[in-house]
Amino acid sequence: MRDQAEQLRRKLASASYAKEAKTIAVTSGKGGAGKSNLALNFSLELLKREKRVLLFDLDVGMGNIDILLGLSADKTIVDMFAEDLPIHEIIEKGPRGLAYIAAGSGLNDLFTMDADKQDYFFMQYDQLVHLYDYIIFDMGAGVTPDSLTLITACDECLVVTTPEPTSITDAYGIIKHIVTSRPGLPVSVVMNRVSTVKRGKQALERFYRVVKQFLAVDVYKLGVLPEDRTVSNAVIRQIPYILLDEKAAVSKAVKQLADHYLTEPAESPKQPPASFVQKLKQLMMEGK
Repeated sequence: MRDQAEQLRRKLASASYAKEAKTIAVTSGKGGAGKSNLALNFSLELLKREKRVLLFDLDVGMGNIDILLGLSADKTIVDMFAEDLPIHEIIEKGPRGLAYIAAGSGLNDLFTMDADKQDYFFMQYDQLVHLYDYIIFDMGAGVTPDSLTLITACDECLVVTTPEPTSITDAYGIIKHIVTSRPGLPVSVVMNRVSTVKRGKQALERFYRVVKQFLAVDVYKLGVLPEDRTVSNAVIRQIPYILLDEKAAVSKAVKQLADHYLTEPAESPKQPPASFVQKLKQLMMEGK
């Protein structure tokens, strides 16, 4: 662990000139939509394409990235605060060299911490932004005022839903919260667990039209993922499905999502955005 931390420190020293990581919040309107599985497998596919990725599990108390990986994290975000650890010491390594931070349990909301702990988080996070191309936050399902603050501080948001009416309704609700709180934030949508690709694309198109009509915003239709037994087998075996069977339908679909994301990204604001930490600080001050 100390060797790993030292390697990260050396990378930091040599990367001070690099651009900041793009921050992506992955969320869903309800549990069971496949949010964490998508965040994990999408991260692994980006790594395969030689992108530097940090997967940050922020579903504190319900986080399961390490479980999906079949790994036991030595340290979590909770330990960072409890033991005043440098953030480098809580970064774990998974397959393909995936860097991830486990959520742990027992952490009070970041936004209700005292100012010293908040400043500590900001200081530690600032040490990561030049080390990665993407920092992907796996958020808890649903939306709270606190999670909404973090989502809207990100560069973009990826909403995962399924064709089920309750999932669609909840996904619409979370997008409504997002665009109301931060108009212009790029939002992508993935339709998961579809029975066929054709039906999935039809469901995604209907959802897009409803959002366009009633919220007057264009979400980016990132793609669809099929219902596939490989997913449940992967969860049971604690191996990401894109590694368990790269030829499975769902694995091929994640590769297509990565293709679409990297070649046709959601439209970003024309003005140079503030950093994640700057936006988060501003939003937290506005909420007081």
